[in-house]
Amino acid sequence: MTYQRAVNGLAGAIAAAMALYHMGVIAFAPPEAMIFRGTHLLFAITLVFLIYPLRTGRGASNPGPEDWAVVALSLWAVGRLFADYQWLVFRMPYIDDPRPMDVAGGVLLVLLILEATRRVIGWALPVTAVAFLTWAFFFGGATLLSLVDQLYLTTEGIFGSTLGVSAGYVVIFVLFGAFMERSGVGRLFMDFALALTGRATGGPGKVAVVSSSLFGSVSGSAVANVMVTGQVTIPLMKRSGFRAPFAAGVEAVSSTGGQIMPPIMGAAAFVMAEFLQVSYLQVVTWAAGPALLYYVATFAAVHFEAKRTGLHGLPDDEVPRLRQVATEGWHLAIPLIIIIAGLFGGFSAPLSALVATLACFPAAALRRGTRHTLSLANLGGAMMDGARNTLGIAMACACAGIVIGIIGLTGVGITFTQIVVDVAQQSLLLALLMTMVAGIVLGMGMPTTPAYIVMVALLVPALITLGVVEPAAHLFAFYFAILSAITPPVALAVFAAAGLAKSDLWASGMAAVKIGAAGFIVPFMFVYQPALLLIGDAGAIALAVGSAVAGAVLLAASLHGYLLARMALWQRAAGLTAAFALIVPGPVTDTIGVLCAAAVVVAQMLQRRGGEPRALGGPAPGKTVPGNTTPGSKEPMESKPLSRGLG
Repeated sequence: MTYQRAVNGLAGAIAAAMALYHMGVIAFAPPEAMIFRGTHLLFAITLVFLIYPLRTGRGASNPGPEDWAVVALSLWAVGRLFADYQWLVFRMPYIDDPRPMDVAGGVLLVLLILEATRRVIGWALPVTAVAFLTWAFFFGGATLLSLVDQLYLTTEGIFGSTLGVSAGYVVIFVLFGAFMERSGVGRLFMDFALALTGRATGGPGKVAVVSSSLFGSVSGSAVANVMVTGQVTIPLMKRSGFRAPFAAGVEAVSSTGGQIMPPIMGAAAFVMAEFLQVSYLQVVTWAAGPALLYYVATFAAVHFEAKRTGLHGLPDDEVPRLRQVATEGWHLAIPLIIIIAGLFGGFSAPLSALVATLACFPAAALRRGTRHTLSLANLGGAMMDGARNTLGIAMACACAGIVIGIIGLTGVGITFTQIVVDVAQQSLLLALLMTMVAGIVLGMGMPTTPAYIVMVALLVPALITLGVVEPAAHLFAFYFAILSAITPPVALAVFAAAGLAKSDLWASGMAAVKIGAAGFIVPFMFVYQPALLLIGDAGAIALAVGSAVAGAVLLAASLHGYLLARMALWQRAAGLTAAFALIVPGPVTDTIGVLCAAAVVVAQMLQRRGGEPRALGGPAPGKTVPGNTTPGSKEPMESKPLSRGLG
């Protein structure tokens, strides 16, 4: 037990030092790229080997002798570059051959990164990297010396721009999320969502959509978002009458969309800004329209399902007043205001995030209800949480650097692009479908960031060759890397939500796909209509966004069988036709879409005017399901009292 406490204390100290180091670098300017990225990697890989030991299971934090050995080898493999930094700077890459000790250090660091990545995020990315290494040796014409040169001794491989994004951007934004959670801002999101939508039709489901979009934008992790907000929203949805699989699906879809929700988005957005050589604010601007469509469709799906099944909102006594939330929680919004103002004021994203992070606990201290969060233990806990939460992304970026380095060395990216173009036979739709499948498959086994990086290297150039504007091509890959979190059979956000809802995994997965169907359509829409990315003149943008919103709502209504009234089978078919016809711009498709939509709306208005039987199976207005069970099942469910306000 003493050993366990000592290891935990050491890991906590290293995590806190990692957080302080990155905060100091942002405040006082970073050192040279190799030093900065190497130090970041050293912190991350050391913590991984201590927290995820080999023999005692992931997360056990009980390292054995072999774990201490690989920590020492990691320190040597990276530290020797620092010790011999002058030689590294003045040598001629690819002309001055690596020395024997360089080869040993390079091979060792590659193996250590593969193992550390496997421990923290699983096998998928390390196996991908090994496949590329094998290809480079046997088919790509690479030699051991050229690989060591590329991957270890330059900033084109392990220490490349992907690791630079993790070091320069991801750490501070993950820290910001940890500080916000520890200072009580997550509670503000939940109470705000309750006050805003809790009384509406299907209120608990809409609370999940709003709160998860807000928190997910900060956390950048679909699974983490589910585990934080889903603890409250899923029991609420079940208690108000939503089926357990549907409740799990709503939470999974809403949490997943946080990564595409401005103003903060997920870590991959910073990588995108680096690849496109634009500001992070520009990426946020491009993402705003598609994010709106995603959440409009999700919100509509909840509304139509609630109307179809006759569900209502929460009773007044369970919903805080918006004025109360604003009065008691306004101070917790200060960090968010700071980061948004900083981004729009032209300051760098890391500096804006640093100032906002430092403001979290002082903001919480402004009022008595949240002042209890201000303590040294909580502050230290926030730093340790933030550092530990970056480990998966840091190792994924280092491992992805191996793949990117090999692609750059062998030119396989150009070859692959040509293959995609040849297979697609100049058909943009076929190339998009291939990219979609690749993104979902890659995302099933690895986090969004490395999945997106691999797609940028292999598939995005083909889309650009076929005429897709560059921002749309990158966002297309980004979206499908994200949507793997709700796509069976490996849908991590759904798995987490289904566990909280105590529902069947496949039923929850199918519900998530149905709720998030618009998410699979929106990327095709902005590829064919770049105006959805707010590119072009104001009139074209307004027309594109308006028609896309109508299409997204029709899609949600058709899939759930309710618009203004219950939809007949032909109405659902016509609604789906209208939604899909609005994807591709053009006079023929637009005409088909408008006519089908008009037919559905007119039929629904006549049907509603004529009256129809009230939906059965839902509770009466303002009531919850008796017996604390989900309707139609004997499954007991958890019940948690709602927090009334932030005080």
